[in-house]
Amino acid sequence: MPVIKYIQPNGHSVEFEVPLGSSVMQGAMDNMVEGIVAECGGACSCATCQVYVDPAWMEIVGPACDFEQDMLSAASDVRSNSRLSCQIEITPELHGLIVSMPG
Repeated sequence: MPVIKYIQPNGHSVEFEVPLGSSVMQGAMDNMVEGIVAECGGACSCATCQVYVDPAWMEIVGPACDFEQDMLSAASDVRSNSRLSCQIEITPELHGLIVSMPG
């Protein structure tokens, strides 16, 4: 299983294996990572699972689709590397992915 590194709002980082086909958000929820609320449960209908993708990973993760961009427009402190973690599906290529939560 790919390992994802989550940098929490307090700066503490944790790493967890996340099953293929799951999402970065689900990995955070399963492991009680601070900073991801996920009010909608992964339906891309809120922006409470926003993360900042490490710039070195942006090309692999890819940009947000138009619908995700609309949801991000409701979030605070949106950056060019902002994504909704519910929309980042875990693939083998994401082993080692680093995401940070807004603080």
